[in-house]
Amino acid sequence: MKWSEVCIHTTNEAIEPISNILHEAGASGVVIEDPNDLVKERETPFGEVYELDPADYPEEGVYIKAYLAVNSFLGETVDEIKQAINNLLIYDFDLGANHITISEVNEQEWATAWKKYYKPVKISEKITIIPTWEEYSPVSSDEIIIELDPGMAFGTGTHPTTVLSIQALERILKPNDVVIDVGSGTGVLSIASALLGAEKVHAFDLDDLAVKISVINSKLNKVEDKITSAQNNLLDGVTIKADVIVSNILAEIIVRFVKDAYLCLKPGGVFITSGIINTKKQLVKETLIAEGFDIIEVNKMEDWISITAKKND
Repeated sequence: MKWSEVCIHTTNEAIEPISNILHEAGASGVVIEDPNDLVKERETPFGEVYELDPADYPEEGVYIKAYLAVNSFLGETVDEIKQAINNLLIYDFDLGANHITISEVNEQEWATAWKKYYKPVKISEKITIIPTWEEYSPVSSDEIIIELDPGMAFGTGTHPTTVLSIQALERILKPNDVVIDVGSGTGVLSIASALLGAEKVHAFDLDDLAVKISVINSKLNKVEDKITSAQNNLLDGVTIKADVIVSNILAEIIVRFVKDAYLCLKPGGVFITSGIINTKKQLVKETLIAEGFDIIEVNKMEDWISITAKKND
């Protein structure tokens, strides 16, 4: 099979929404080439090897690369991607150059291109995420290992928004809590919740492919008995009462179901939100407060914000 590489020259701010657009268009793997990675100081306690070629990176902004099968619908798919990206301007996203190029790649390049960027990463005090194709030995007795195969679902677990979410879960989650994961993607937050001691995790995603991959990853980490994955639009129709709700999606989506989150939480329950760009922080905070939440934490990593709020007793 032949594959086409779609390369979008855009901004850091637009990485997450554009990656989601590409995933929904059927992209098999997404690669982010950010020039900041060339100068980033990296801790390498796990012996990671980073072989980065400056020629692969733009002078400013980022490249987002995805892979689409070459077929009779490719032109139409690319046009739909372009339109969806342009629609992000409605939500005040800075798209930068917003330049899209298409090139053909062979099967082997497609299968391995994105994997070279994904290595074991310790993302919190306890949790380390490793890809299924990497060998890794724990460095401490209390280290929690999450083994993850992203497949075609968005999220490798190492993006700042996911890291912020897991760090918040590690601080907030109590043994035997009931957790709802809204927009679960690969299931990494659900798996982290289960491994941190949650009694039951309900993982919801609108994409049926993401649900299937979440199930695979929960089995891979031997927590399938604790996690129920299902296709659902946010919290529509959900009547489960949870101790913790966690959601790592766009701010514009989060504000749509804040009221539902409040209703689904037990008294004193906690809502962990992430995927929020800095310019949308106030919007999310104000929406949470208006629905009766108290803001208990606001954390930042790079250009991303996580807000943790508590339901009034």
